[in-house]
Parts: sequence; structure tokens; C-alpha cells
Amino acid sequence: MSIYVGNLSYEVQEDDIRRVFNEYGTVKRVQLPVDRETGRVRGFAFVEMDSEAEETAAIEALDGAEWMGRNLKVNKAKPKPDSGGGSFGGGGRRGGNNSGGGGYSSRRY
Repeated sequence: MSIYVGNLSYEVQEDDIRRVFNEYGTVKRVQLPVDRETGRVRGFAFVEMDSEAEETAAIEALDGAEWMGRNLKVNKAKPKPDSGGGSFGGGGRRGGNNSGGGGYSSRRY
């Protein structure tokens, strides 16, 4: 399981998060998503700790705490929702009588 950390300062770095969470146990991993277009931190992170007890201690201590001028939102991360498959998101576009050819008919008249 991992911890969601929201309302982070845009100046935060992975080492900053690791240092704070290390006070509550062993940090296994920190993910700090970055915006693809701007390269700027997106304002949230995911932290994985060594045990559930350490995660619970960190959540209880840090949720609502002020850090870097902001009130943190810290809770158990929810699993990513299943988007339903298919990369184009709509499935078949061919309807009833479509012969499948871009305007050309193979029949001769």
C-alpha cells in the first residue's frame, strides 16, 4: 500500500518528502509526478513505507500539518480506477450498413 500526499508546495523535492517521512519509519519509495509540458511538480506525491504501522503513524501525524507554507492532505492512496481498456475508448465505429470502404464500392453497375 502507499500513501497519498497532497497540497504540496511546487518547490518540493523528493529528498524533502523522504526526510519528513523518515521520521515515522523506513521510506521504500517516493513518487513525485511532474507535469509533462511544464516540467513542474504537480503538487502531490506517493510514498511507500516499510510497514503498514509506519504508514499509519505518518498519516496520523502529517494529515493537516503545515509544511512549506501549506496544509498537507495525507491519506492511504486509493487504487487507480480501471479506465475500461481500449486505448481509443469507444470501440467499433462501424455501423449497420457500412461496407467499410471510404466511399468506394466494389460492386459494378
